[in-house]
Amino acid sequence: MELMVSICKKLRNFELRTEFAVKDEVFALLGASGCGKSMTLKCIAGIETPDSGVIRLGNHVLFDSARRINLPPQQRHVGYLFQNYALFPNMTIAQNIAFVAGGTEEEKQCKVRENIRRFSLEGLEHAYPAALSGGQQQRAAFARILASEAELLMLDEPFSALDSYLKWKLERELMHVLEQYDGAALLVSHDRGEVYRLSDRIAVMEHGHIEAVNTKHELFDNPQTLAGTLLTGCKNVSRAHYLEDGRLLAEEWGMELCFHGAVPGKLQYAGIRAHFFELMSGPGENTFEVEVDQVIEDTFSYLIMVRLRGTQCQTLRWEVDKEEWQALDCTFFYLRLPPEKLILMES
Repeated sequence: MELMVSICKKLRNFELRTEFAVKDEVFALLGASGCGKSMTLKCIAGIETPDSGVIRLGNHVLFDSARRINLPPQQRHVGYLFQNYALFPNMTIAQNIAFVAGGTEEEKQCKVRENIRRFSLEGLEHAYPAALSGGQQQRAAFARILASEAELLMLDEPFSALDSYLKWKLERELMHVLEQYDGAALLVSHDRGEVYRLSDRIAVMEHGHIEAVNTKHELFDNPQTLAGTLLTGCKNVSRAHYLEDGRLLAEEWGMELCFHGAVPGKLQYAGIRAHFFELMSGPGENTFEVEVDQVIEDTFSYLIMVRLRGTQCQTLRWEVDKEEWQALDCTFFYLRLPPEKLILMES
């Protein structure tokens, strides 16, 4: 089942202008809050109406502004997990699930029992949504959309209300469900780890526009844009410009760096992830003497904020194992920025 989206909609602070296609895969929209991710899902579901464009699911046109087609939500065969769950408050959890399930009454009850078990809702079948915790409501909402046998699944920040243990448990269950699901699925999130684990391709969204669509490996290896780099978790970014002979200047770090690949023609930023630094015994290519500005203890590592020694340049974040840092025990040392680990960005 292929989903094709090409829509425009004027919002308060920007224009949503998005175009993508999804077929038998998990496709993620990764972006900061307020960038248009959820609005895109609402337009696909029929809850919001684009100003112009086309939305097609398989052979069915859901929306076409030129042809004046705008199917109501109940005719779109889309399963949408809302951020606020949107369970029917006057129905029990079992009734919520049965309401969307197809088939005979026996088949409906079979789907109810299957999804009650799948999402660990035993004992809550006859409870109303108001009596459930946020996490229980979210699991019930999951159960309902999967019982609907929708042709498209849309998950809007699906684990936002869950504690870390329950989130991991449900994420693994969702992985299994998505592996067996024949149709397309859309995942909206600002959690890079969640997106990386669950999706096949990722679209980086910024102010209503999709900047790039890549496989998850391509995106994390080479984000290409500043928004993509920050959204994929890179904490070290500096303005940069090209010098010559494969060299560039990271202005805010005060470091002249070598890069062994092709340097973008309109280079604007350079970045490196916090765990890619290499501890060295002395100077060398892309190796600098740094001084410690701050040491922050994290759960399983130390975050060492360093800057070029003897300067007031911007600090860089180095993430290092606790044992390695405790063994180092000094305030000045040499760090290498491996050329192959640098991220170069044009915008």
